[in-house]
Amino acid sequence: MRSVFRRTTEPVPQTLDLYDVAYLSGAPQRMMEVALVALHERGVVRIRVSRVRLVEEPVDRRVHPVERAIIALCRRHSRSTLSLLEAIEGGPEVGEIERRMIASRLMTPRRCRLTRAGRQHLEAAEQSGEYPAYVFEGLGALPDVALRYHIGEVIETPLSLGGRLIRLGEALDDRQSGHRHDGGGLLR
Repeated sequence: MRSVFRRTTEPVPQTLDLYDVAYLSGAPQRMMEVALVALHERGVVRIRVSRVRLVEEPVDRRVHPVERAIIALCRRHSRSTLSLLEAIEGGPEVGEIERRMIASRLMTPRRCRLTRAGRQHLEAAEQSGEYPAYVFEGLGALPDVALRYHIGEVIETPLSLGGRLIRLGEALDDRQSGHRHDGGGLLR
């Protein structure tokens, strides 16, 4: 007699909200960027030189848990975008979204990568036109250049291997030519 084991999974959510799509698109960092933009556009927070300050409490009680966590962290004093990212990444709000995405089989459980179904849902969300472009493309697609600068100043994607090799090559070229970089210009 042979038995068949089937994994029990939660059904794929019928509709993904803004933060689900942002998480699928770029993990906690993208979700954090999207939350900061949303809170800034509603006038809840002010972002200047990578510092986030609470301007006023939102009157709408239907605030997303990720936004609620950011508001709670900024309630007493301003916070840097980097410290907010670190706090949100390890928070229960992100853990819950990650758990739902894994349980719905939109992400793999071990390395949290998109599955085929996750890629299909993300592509469908992008084609629907329901979400702003910066949810999928990152801060580069944000029309407000100043806001892009203030959020993106600290939250930068880590350099890829190619980027590291290019920087290493530039440093070696400068050493061999007798030049060195100092701030914005070259010195001899």
